[in-house]
Amino acid sequence: MSSPKDTEYCFSSVNDSCIKSTRTTLTHTVLYICVISCMLTILCGNLVVIISISHFKQLHSPTNVLVCSLAVVDFLVGFLIIPYSMIRSIESCWYFGSEFCKVHTSFDLMLCTSSVFHLGFIAIDRYYAVCDALRYFAKMTFSTVILFVIISWICPALVSFGVVLSQIGLLGTDDYFASNNCTGLCIMLFNKIWVVFNCTLLFIVPAMVMVCIYIKIFVVAKRHARAVVNQNDRSGKSKLHISRNKESKAAKTLSIVMGTFIICWLPTIVLNIRDSFLNYSTPAVLLDVSAWLAYFNSGFNPIIYGFFYPWFRKSLNIILSGKIFSPNSSAIRLFIENK
Repeated sequence: MSSPKDTEYCFSSVNDSCIKSTRTTLTHTVLYICVISCMLTILCGNLVVIISISHFKQLHSPTNVLVCSLAVVDFLVGFLIIPYSMIRSIESCWYFGSEFCKVHTSFDLMLCTSSVFHLGFIAIDRYYAVCDALRYFAKMTFSTVILFVIISWICPALVSFGVVLSQIGLLGTDDYFASNNCTGLCIMLFNKIWVVFNCTLLFIVPAMVMVCIYIKIFVVAKRHARAVVNQNDRSGKSKLHISRNKESKAAKTLSIVMGTFIICWLPTIVLNIRDSFLNYSTPAVLLDVSAWLAYFNSGFNPIIYGFFYPWFRKSLNIILSGKIFSPNSSAIRLFIENK
C-alpha cells in the first residue's frame, strides 16, 4: 500500500493538484504506441480521401463533396482532438490549462455533431439518388450540397462553443465540482437537461431518421431489382436502371459508414446520459474507453472506402507512387463509368 509520499500528482507544486494514476512504464509505452498508430491511420486515411476527391476530376460529384467534408471532420479529430486526449487519458492529467480545456471540449463536441449533420445530408442525397433518380440532378446540385456543408459546420460550431464557453450546461453540477474539482482535470460534463438535449436532438433523433431513410432506400432498391429480374428481355435494362444500381451500391457503402458511426458512438452517448442521472458516478475508465471507441470511428471510414470503393484503392496507389504529380494527373480515370 502506497504512502502519501509515494502519491504522484499532476502538478507537484500546486496544492489542489489532481492525483496521477499509477501505471508502469511498459503500460505507458504500449498505450502510446496503440493510440499513435490509430491516430496516424486516421490522419493518413482521411488525407487520402481529401486529396483524392479534391484532385481527381472523376470524383467531383455532389455526394463526394459531402464525403470529402466528412473526411475533413475526421481528419481534424485526429489532428486537433486525439493528441491532447491521448495525453489526458494515459497520463490521467490535463497539462494545457483550463481555457484550452474549454476550447478542446468545444471542438470535440462540434466535430461529433458535425459528423452527424454530414451523415444526415449524405442520407438525404442517397435517398434522392435511388428513390427519385429522375429529379436527383435537379435537386442535388453543387450549390445545394455546398449549402449542406456550410450548415454542417456552422450550426455545430455555434451550438458547441456556445454551450461550453457560456458554461450554461454546467448549471446544477456545483456539488460534483465542489468535491471533485482539482488542477489538472478536464472533462466534458453537462447537467441532465443538456446531456439529454444534446444526445437526443443531436444524435438519437438524427440517427433514427437516417436509419429510416436507408431502410426506405433499400426497400425501393429491392423493388427496382425485382422489376428488372421480371423483365424477359435483357436489352430492356435501361440507363436509368444502371444508374439506380450504381447509386444503390453507393448507398449500401455509405449506410455501412453510418452504421459504424452509430455503433462507435452509441456506448458513449448511453453512458453519458446514464452518468448524468447517477450523480456522475460511472467509473472514469469506462467513460474513457467509450470515448476512445468514438474517436477511433474517424479511422474506420477510409478503411470502409478501401474495401468497397475501387477508386479509393487506385487513387491511393497513384498517390503513393508519385503519379499524382505528373501533368494532367487529375484526368486519370479511377473507375469505368456505365454508359
